[in-house]
Amino acid sequence: MAICGKISVEFAIQIPTSKFFHILAKEFHNIQNICERVHGANLHEDGKVITCKEKIEAIDEEKKLIKYSIFDGEIGQNYKLFKSNVQVTETNNESASVKWTIEYEKINEDVKTPYGYLEFLEKGTIEVGDHLHKA
Repeated sequence: MAICGKISVEFAIQIPTSKFFHILAKEFHNIQNICERVHGANLHEDGKVITCKEKIEAIDEEKKLIKYSIFDGEIGQNYKLFKSNVQVTETNNESASVKWTIEYEKINEDVKTPYGYLEFLEKGTIEVGDHLHKA
């Protein structure tokens, strides 16, 4: 079983690239007001609060790419390394392609591959997209 890995998901949203990227890069603090599973900067999963901290490591405005480092809490207990990247690519004026990638290193082979976190990022992206579409 691999201890290090990289997983990703890519899908389309019906929001202009610049509008979606702006909320992730400049108004990330508002995500807790938009996403049902995030409350007070905590992730709620199956009735359990998942804790962690995150830091934006880099923002590339030209490539519409943001790199995050996630650490401490549940993440720090299970992973030596946990990074996520999001890249938003314009498909046309009214829609975008969003690709989330998680790079991780487990503390041991018993730790699960973080597919649940990838699913959370996908669902959160869809919630933000729906919110922006209505706004």
